[in-house]
Amino acid sequence: MMLTSTDFTGLINQRFFNNFLPIPATNQLLLGSIAPDFILPDITNNRMLRLGDYFHQQPVILAFTRIFTEKQYCPFCYPHIVSLNKYYEQFVERGVDVLMITSTDTQQSQIVVRDLGLKMPLLSNPDCQVFRKYHTGQALGAPLPAQFVLDKTGTIQYKHLFSFMDHNASVDQLLLKIS
Repeated sequence: MMLTSTDFTGLINQRFFNNFLPIPATNQLLLGSIAPDFILPDITNNRMLRLGDYFHQQPVILAFTRIFTEKQYCPFCYPHIVSLNKYYEQFVERGVDVLMITSTDTQQSQIVVRDLGLKMPLLSNPDCQVFRKYHTGQALGAPLPAQFVLDKTGTIQYKHLFSFMDHNASVDQLLLKIS
């Protein structure tokens, strides 16, 4: 069920202004290159998470998503978030973790985890620096969605950048790209 709300509390903030102007996603991170490392708070599991800790252990899917506030979801990303959460166990059974990255702050992210019953790690990146490292682009107050499949060495095997024709990689596409 899609959350519909007209409560825009918290939407207009510094993050909104920092991400207002459109910047298209770019292909600067090439397939076969090592994914940029980062450390972010994992709101779902209440810990700090370093991407590099997964290298040489297991493949990872990075799912950059657009959540404007805990009450306002991108209409393209909301169904994607729900779908990834629904099939999270299938990824785990294949030895892959899904790390969802959002630009909402810790407090907003805690509400998202609770309200959506998220099982996968939700990483909070309110300054959007990790979004920028991955060149996901931005528009209208938030970074754009993107998905990256990393093998267990941290090498980018697949990437999907937002376009209006193809918003997010489907669960099936991501499951097929796992090596």
